[in-house]
Amino acid sequence: MRLLLSAIALLLSAAPLYAAELRIDPVRSKAEFSVRLLWVTSVAGSFQGIRGDLTTDPATATAVVRADIDTENIQMESARLRRWVLAPEFFDAEHHPRIHFVSQATPLVLLSHGGEVTGELTIRGVTRPVTFRLLANRCPPESMAGCVLQLQGIIDRTDFGMLGRRGALSDRVNLGMAIVIEAM
Repeated sequence: MRLLLSAIALLLSAAPLYAAELRIDPVRSKAEFSVRLLWVTSVAGSFQGIRGDLTTDPATATAVVRADIDTENIQMESARLRRWVLAPEFFDAEHHPRIHFVSQATPLVLLSHGGEVTGELTIRGVTRPVTFRLLANRCPPESMAGCVLQLQGIIDRTDFGMLGRRGALSDRVNLGMAIVIEAM
């Protein structure tokens, strides 16, 4: 019996602890987008108040990022442009008030060294696979609290049902996120 209890204790001590839960700092994190208008200028906006979390799994040395952005939190140079991007032909904020991103399990080392992060992006209720480029930072993979994860990518807006003004507005939309990680 004593041998059995010792074996169980040894197995339990070798098992990984719970996954680390970190959250996205909604005050210091932001997302930005830009899209070319008439191939001359860009329409750009930024979102404040990203919410979400980063869950790390020590057993697999991976992390998953989940982020939500309220479309109403968009800031733009012009009130007219802001109304337009919130309208049904672009974000359709009334019916789809949130943009959601969830990454696939990403190696922890990639969070420090940079590389490609794949996941699913939901805009206007449409979910599509996406790949973002994660910029390298100086944070150790085992301790992400206080780190800034900078992601950049390009999506095709027509994949998400944004079909308006195709003659004047590019289909390619640049997306960027600066996510500040903090302990819960």
